[in-house]
Amino acid sequence: MRIAVGGIMHESNTFAPLPTDRRRFLEGSWTEGDALIAAWSQAHHEVGGFLAGRADLGYDVVPTIMAWATPAGPVDDGVLNEVVDRIIDRCASQHVDGLLLALHGAMVTKKYPSADGEVLRRLRAALGPDFPIVATLDYHANVSPLMVEMADALIGYQTYPHIDQKPCGEAAASLMTLLVRREVSPRMALAKPPLILNLLAQDTSREPMRAFMEEARDRERGPGMMSISLMGGFPYADVPDMGPAVIVVADEDQELADATANHMAEVLWGARESFDVRCPDAAEAVARALQTEHGPVVLVDLGDNVGGGSAGDGTVLLHELLKQGAAGAIVTLHDREAQERARQAGVGGRFTGMVGGKVDDRHGAPLEVRGKVRSLHEGKWRETEARHGGRFENDQGPTAVVDVDGGVTLVLNSLRTPPFSLGQLTSLGLRVQESRIIVVKAAVAHKAAYGPIAAAMIEVDTPGLTAISPARFTYQRIRRPMFPLDRGA
Repeated sequence: MRIAVGGIMHESNTFAPLPTDRRRFLEGSWTEGDALIAAWSQAHHEVGGFLAGRADLGYDVVPTIMAWATPAGPVDDGVLNEVVDRIIDRCASQHVDGLLLALHGAMVTKKYPSADGEVLRRLRAALGPDFPIVATLDYHANVSPLMVEMADALIGYQTYPHIDQKPCGEAAASLMTLLVRREVSPRMALAKPPLILNLLAQDTSREPMRAFMEEARDRERGPGMMSISLMGGFPYADVPDMGPAVIVVADEDQELADATANHMAEVLWGARESFDVRCPDAAEAVARALQTEHGPVVLVDLGDNVGGGSAGDGTVLLHELLKQGAAGAIVTLHDREAQERARQAGVGGRFTGMVGGKVDDRHGAPLEVRGKVRSLHEGKWRETEARHGGRFENDQGPTAVVDVDGGVTLVLNSLRTPPFSLGQLTSLGLRVQESRIIVVKAAVAHKAAYGPIAAAMIEVDTPGLTAISPARFTYQRIRRPMFPLDRGA
């Protein structure tokens, strides 16, 4: 059995001004052929799960291409074209029995609001109606009917933070082998309640989502059931298919799949009022952190969530920390220009300059700081634990650590990097457990890394491209009515 492996993954924030071109994928990960195997075989990622199937399930892998980029604005159509063409060419030039595909599910291009659906449509057209295609999806996928129509099966992560990515890939690989051997005949159903779930409400470790996941797992063990994926959706995409979804895969039984998907969607809809989450603003959050007896206290900068496509250079919390004299705090900013200025000053040199607020005006204005350059780094590290994102090789680009006058430690990196791994800071020699406050530009994804060391976590209602309330955004293309925007409809 020969199984092709590949994919393209991007979470596209349609409100973000930063487009995602080919260079952004090269900065993230762009691997082909044997390089794909080398890059992903040790990763706690679905592609790592695909590759593990070689030994566990007894098939040969035919690597195609795997492209991944940090969330930002919509992807250039040319990137989609190139990746899909290369997957098709590789499958056509080799004798393969099926394709395992890693997709995000919330990728958008200028032409295609459901870009993942377009990827699957082209692959299906080229490879034929009977060719087995099984795809994995991120928990934040905005699942479209086209995606369900064009794949034999879709399986999504069921944890947030995403620590089940490799098992998800392994499950997809197992289903693929059964499909190739014609031992199963998958039937899929999709149900989409008219909801917008903010990211904090999607946390699978807190109620009510935890209980819904438990029910999904219970039902998944029932006769005839192959997979149930309860998807949170990605609220920062103004596209028709935005929102949560339930994907059910049953063996030969379409009625079972339909009934189960509809039931789970009704359960979500019935709990809609319980998904509301309220958070303090920056001033209150910093004050509360300073009153906490022991650290580190993690302040979660919700409006500048890099993993949701924001700039990563927001200064709202940095400004408040300096204002309130929060010595012992660590703040990371994506600021290539400031990093270069620190590098010019050299280790031990004085740094004076404007930091942050340079991509747009939604995350706070640039802030002038003075301090001493503590250290300079290439910004690379490896993550060996199961963490959100599943990356093994990590790179935040050339990075400078500056001790700002007043006691705040500033990390200036040159590649936008979500705080999914403690290695982002510990690789710089920072003793995170001894810090008083750590600012993470995230929502929930950081918890797998920072949860074990945090004395407390305070989620902060900051402005920006990933603000926690959907009421902060002007949607023009989503389905209406949608709760909670149209609460009275």
